Amino acid sequence: MVIFITGWYIHTMDKRERARVFRNRLLDAINRAGSTQSALARKTGVDRSTISQLLRDDAARLPNAHVVGACAEALGVSADWLLGLAEHPENATDLLASALTLTNAPRALVDQQIFDWHREAEGYKIRHVPAALPDMLKTNAVLNWEYGPHLGRTAAQAITASAIRLAWMRRSASDYEMAMPLYELHSFVDGTGYYAGLPEALRLQQIDHWLDLTTALYPRMRLYLFDARQLFSAPITVFGPLLSVIYVGRNYLAFRDTQRVRAFSDHFDHLVREARITARELPDHLSDLRKTVA
Repeated sequence: MVIFITGWYIHTMDKRERARVFRNRLLDAINRAGSTQSALARKTGVDRSTISQLLRDDAARLPNAHVVGACAEALGVSADWLLGLAEHPENATDLLASALTLTNAPRALVDQQIFDWHREAEGYKIRHVPAALPDMLKTNAVLNWEYGPHLGRTAAQAITASAIRLAWMRRSASDYEMAMPLYELHSFVDGTGYYAGLPEALRLQQIDHWLDLTTALYPRMRLYLFDARQLFSAPITVFGPLLSVIYVGRNYLAFRDTQRVRAFSDHFDHLVREARITARELPDHLSDLRKTVA
């Protein structure tokens, strides 16, 4: 009897059971590859009679490591999977390539790739830490002010993309949680830092717009504010259990493996638990900040 570990569970498997698993998975791999026993024999340099014997229902013995490795390489699967030691047929290189991807990121955060990821995750909770104030919550006037000086995506494109995302969120079955640092909102209200030069009238109009949205979309959209002196977060989005994405400026790093998606979800949940201003408190906080603008 052989003992091996997969995930959190310890399984026992005797040699006959492992031989059965190998036989079934080898046949499955041949069918998936659209191959035949004869073609596999040619690719591996193994006699066809040996391949046939491995696939017999009464076969109780496992081949040697060389034959297992040759079959795995010829069929594009991992030897561990053939032997029942792994749950996925892909080899380690292919698993890593599918688990982590690098994607171009346009100037506007509301771009087609992000929107496609949102639609893929529809129905799941989406957690988002924006790089700045979220585009889809901005007024057209603020988007014009912000995107006017930039090359690449125009203000008109940003306005259209933001409207599309907001409309999607209104009708989607997904819950949408956002967390961002307090100073980002306060800098906007004060017209300092990134928002220096933004006219007071536009800031007041934007605050009123936020008040409307946070009231109309609550509780399906919830925005939390955390203290950046105590917590830090890079810009991230977690699309349910499907994937997590880090925004690094010109690119997105997208992770699809369960362990990393869970880690990013836990990180976001920590931001929410430690938030200085909760989603329920946000409208009152915005109202208080509005009084300070004039």
